[in-house]
Amino acid sequence: MLILNEPIDFATHTGANLGATEWLEITQEQIDGFAELTGDDHWIHVDVTRAARERPNGKTIAHGLFLLSLIPRMQRQLFRIESRGAGLNYGYEKVRFTAPVPVGSRVRLAQAVIGASAKGSGARIELQSTIELEGSAKPALVAHGVLLIAGAAAAA
Repeated sequence: MLILNEPIDFATHTGANLGATEWLEITQEQIDGFAELTGDDHWIHVDVTRAARERPNGKTIAHGLFLLSLIPRMQRQLFRIESRGAGLNYGYEKVRFTAPVPVGSRVRLAQAVIGASAKGSGARIELQSTIELEGSAKPALVAHGVLLIAGAAAAA
């Protein structure tokens, strides 16, 4: 795990690979909960019986946006900033859902630091995030994300 003192310290790690998280199993309960929250209840995600009949591998698949939403949770295993204020997910420059994730699959997050620059009392941090799919040479998701994290002075 990379431990930084302040958000701007990411700048000294530009180009660094932060490694990968532990594997996380994607369950039908998680998929159903995401479908309930978002209203995206297409049968490929929630209808186990129909998926068994009609999907190539007979399984439902996770929502791409569900996988994207796991990034903040999973990245906690990769870095920590000791002295900081509020953090915001500023958005994504580019997101690609490159492979389906069948229920019961395991995924993990790998991240690399694209760069960081001063922004107010904190930093604008860019990270390359890859959701890897266990047993697959192809990742499930690739995203160029942007975080805005205030320095500790802003938290006082």
